[in-house]
Amino acid sequence: MNPAKPQGATLMDPGKPLILVTGATGYIGGRLVPKLLEAGHRVRCLSRNPERLAGRSWPGVQMVKGDVSDSASLEAALAGVAQAYYLVHAMGEDRPDFRGRDLRQALAFAEACAKADVRRIIYLGGLGDPTRHRSDHLASRQEVGAALGSTGVPVLEFRAAVIVGSGSASFEMIRHLTERLPVMITPRWVNTRCQPIGVRDVLAYLREALSHPQVEGIFEIGGGDVLSYREMMLAYAETRGLRRTILPMNVPLPILSVLWVDLMTPIPLALAGPLVEGASTEVVVRDPRALDVFSVRPLTYRESLALALQRLDEDAVETTWASSLAGEPEGSSLGSHEGMLLARHSRHVKARPEAVFQVCCALGGENGWPAGNWLWQMRGWMDRALRGTGMRRGRRHPRELRVGDPVDFWRVEALEPDHLLRLRSEMKVDGHAWLQFIIRPEGTGTRLEQTAFFEPHGLLGLLYWYAVLPFHWFVFPGMIRALKKRAEAVM
Repeated sequence: MNPAKPQGATLMDPGKPLILVTGATGYIGGRLVPKLLEAGHRVRCLSRNPERLAGRSWPGVQMVKGDVSDSASLEAALAGVAQAYYLVHAMGEDRPDFRGRDLRQALAFAEACAKADVRRIIYLGGLGDPTRHRSDHLASRQEVGAALGSTGVPVLEFRAAVIVGSGSASFEMIRHLTERLPVMITPRWVNTRCQPIGVRDVLAYLREALSHPQVEGIFEIGGGDVLSYREMMLAYAETRGLRRTILPMNVPLPILSVLWVDLMTPIPLALAGPLVEGASTEVVVRDPRALDVFSVRPLTYRESLALALQRLDEDAVETTWASSLAGEPEGSSLGSHEGMLLARHSRHVKARPEAVFQVCCALGGENGWPAGNWLWQMRGWMDRALRGTGMRRGRRHPRELRVGDPVDFWRVEALEPDHLLRLRSEMKVDGHAWLQFIIRPEGTGTRLEQTAFFEPHGLLGLLYWYAVLPFHWFVFPGMIRALKKRAEAVM
């Protein structure tokens, strides 16, 4: 679960042109920036929430707060920029007007680039025959490409289908459906042909684009295989040593497919909808010119799959589909992150970060748990009955923690003073679980985010999560309220 830090970047060449990256908090943008730094480029990022990039090891990157639809912030962000990456879209936003919003944003960005004399816009869009689209989102991606070129600024548009990489939405949908269901009765769209491409190859195309400053137009990019979604799921199962049976059938209402994906995978309904809708459209490279212009030689699906699984096994996922989603407001919610189910609770605390961190570090052991302590003890007895560790380990020190310390049936996995505490469960359960506390300054106080993560293994793990949810909704809200009260009492 530890996010991988970007590799050590080379020093940026002050003589190189300035490059703007929009969507740097997103799945692709968050991985592209360190690649550009490694190549020595000067980089500026435009983000609505630049504070969400504060933990990235991106030396020398300029951060500008703003929005691609706001002319004032665009003027500041584009000043002195030679080329700009446009990696913004509304996929996953549960809004009926996403298509019009995407188009308006692209037009505003194109006009601002023309005024700022930007030499070229580099855009990552969606693959597919525009005359045969059955998906509003795929159609929108191609409309955005046309809008970006409407003011005369040259545009280099890459069009890709399913991106295979640890943390990508399409990959996580395939991964979780295959992992959890030994027998799948699926809609007919699983037989739709697709040309998936590895995320490393997508990033290689985007980075190499800067080496071809005169190239513009549309380039379709895809991996080394053309497969159906059914073949992709079976290949995943074979790679993981799983036996799976897939039975396609007619599904009378498309929404049933969306609801099934929402239930069986971490992908939320707003994102599952466009993914399922897009899966009914064949997305295959029809024009292979990209192989003549660029040096990238895309991997096969199985090669990209092996790399994605390796990143997951090494706990080295850099970004995920959830990276660009809006942060959680005050309150509680269910959701997902990095392919995991989660229950998140957030509160503003009228205390300094060090006080909040202090009370979080005092959980467990002789101090007990501040909400439903008897439920924690009961869960410990159940774990011992299954020959697990239970609650008997306690803790080394009543108030202090260090990485590796046991805390009842948890173990400290990560600790950053006054900012982060992450505990990893060592209970006997069909999956992996974490309890994480993130603490950051907010106004005159502190924002405390408490998240319980669970990565289920198979259907039993999924059933376990939903079975314990009623207890979570009692224990975890009570815990964060108690932590808030204790921290404010310390102050």
